[in-house]
Amino acid sequence: MALISGLLTACASAPIAGEATFDGEAAYVHVLAQCKLGPRPPGSPALQQAGDYIIAYLQSQGWAVEEQTFVYRDTPVRNIIARRGEGPVVIVGAHYDTRRSADQEDPSQPVPGANDGASGVAVLLELARVLDPQRLDRQVWLAFFDAEDSGWLDGWEWIVGSSYMAGHLEVTPEAMILVDMVGDADQQFYLEGNSDATLQAHLWEIAATLGYTETFVSEHRWTMIDDHIPFVLQGVPAVDIIDFDYPYWHTTQDTPDKVSAESLERVGRVLEVYLEGSLSSGQ
Repeated sequence: MALISGLLTACASAPIAGEATFDGEAAYVHVLAQCKLGPRPPGSPALQQAGDYIIAYLQSQGWAVEEQTFVYRDTPVRNIIARRGEGPVVIVGAHYDTRRSADQEDPSQPVPGANDGASGVAVLLELARVLDPQRLDRQVWLAFFDAEDSGWLDGWEWIVGSSYMAGHLEVTPEAMILVDMVGDADQQFYLEGNSDATLQAHLWEIAATLGYTETFVSEHRWTMIDDHIPFVLQGVPAVDIIDFDYPYWHTTQDTPDKVSAESLERVGRVLEVYLEGSLSSGQ
């Protein structure tokens, strides 16, 4: 726990929840903290520490936190869910594990996961700090999925943690938004083909209002199998915000220097506006 306490100390100077809008520099601190632990594949001590860090930070910001644990292929898996607010449920999710094989470069080495893993988590953790409980007219779940990124390795499937969570829902969420690989300094988000078109259009409209039309591009490019798919299969309107034009995907070069605070801030601001100010006007 000494390491976790040290990592949290690096975030201690941040303002308390509700005092500020989303701060990309504060989010970037969470990227660095995760990467300092090393690669974080399922079942590893580093992933256990990353999960502990996530839980400790969420609790420090006053969120109610639940751990959802199970075993997959003899490997312990832990999803983390933080809740705040009342009313219909909206899930904002990201995976916090990293791929244990850099199969796009050197399969004998693991992936550091600065963008593919840490960036989405960083956005959620900064949202945990800045979301104003008085402005939430829904119950927000911040969901951190384990075991997303080991597909095709030793018989593993993709999106294991999110599949388990979606399959064990006791309520039907109003919406689900996934943030995956969102920190690339050269950022472009295209419309993803398996996403709900109405919710997607609304998020891209918010981005346009904020001046982000160069990064939130209203053109279709990718159709992904990602952590939103299990929720789509449950009938939940879901959107994958993903920058798949990332040259360091599944390589040893997925390091913090490829991630920018400005990129994290754009995503965080869109989600902050959606969660605090846009839900009441519909999707």
